[in-house]
Amino acid sequence: MKTHAALAVSAVTLLTFAATVAHAADKAAPRECFWTRQANGFAAQDDHTVNVRVSVRDVYQFKLLGSCPDIDWNQSVALISRGGSNICSGMDAEFVTRSPIGPQRCRASAMHKLTPDEIAALPRKARP
Repeated sequence: MKTHAALAVSAVTLLTFAATVAHAADKAAPRECFWTRQANGFAAQDDHTVNVRVSVRDVYQFKLLGSCPDIDWNQSVALISRGGSNICSGMDAEFVTRSPIGPQRCRASAMHKLTPDEIAALPRKARP
């Protein structure tokens, strides 16, 4: 009986700690979300980095989980949300691009909304 009580207390403590950490992370860095339909341009900086224009002036930079070799020469890609119709983190996003052997899916691992200074510092070919 004491073991069950100790496990219950441990579980509650762990959940409380996880909620506290998640709340602190939300306060430290507000989540920047956008709807996939708002994306209107892209530029592949290399086969691991894709910059996406959202609406008129926002640019989000995605780091891909692995190499996506055909993304830097394609004229168009599909940006798909893996969890609904909006993207709030890199893990929510997947790029679908054409390759010589058919569609290629490239999952993102991280996403960062670029500041106006970061956008201005991008190489010309990396600006969406």
